[in-house]
Amino acid sequence: MSTQQKNKIFKDAKKLSTSSQFATVDPPGDTTVPTTPSKKVFDSGFYCPTIYKDAFELVKNCDSCQRQGNFLQKDEMPQNAIQVYEIFDVWGIDFMGPFLNLKENKYILVAVDYLSKWVEAGALPTNDARVVVKFLKSLFSGFGTPKAIISDRGTHFCNDQFAKVMSKYGVTHRLFAAYHP
Repeated sequence: MSTQQKNKIFKDAKKLSTSSQFATVDPPGDTTVPTTPSKKVFDSGFYCPTIYKDAFELVKNCDSCQRQGNFLQKDEMPQNAIQVYEIFDVWGIDFMGPFLNLKENKYILVAVDYLSKWVEAGALPTNDARVVVKFLKSLFSGFGTPKAIISDRGTHFCNDQFAKVMSKYGVTHRLFAAYHP
């Protein structure tokens, strides 16, 4: 790649990273906006085989980036790995809905096996603990008792009735942070 081509790429990347469409500051609470500049550049159809190296150089030479200081690994959020050993050992569950245009079943409870990505879903009239427990018992009878169920911190998953079923079947209930898919 010639110096002229590299300079054009830097110029285009700089223009993309400073335009409002590709701004790197996300609105608070918005989980749909990509959070990395390189992802935004790729999503726009712009491709460069050395984009990460070029981005590193761009940040290294950027005055305001250097004033921010180094971000150390200790500053990052800890990532907890979810270990899956066998198929149907770990399921993730969550509700979809409410779907207001439906009269009977306004919610869909979705369960996804972490290893095979097998999906089980049920249309349900409510999103309370009773229907969750019934759904899980059906899931356990069809696929065996898993080692862990992963859910958000919704009240339909964090209650005594749900905890009793998890304890009875020996299933670990792991919670993830809200809005962390």
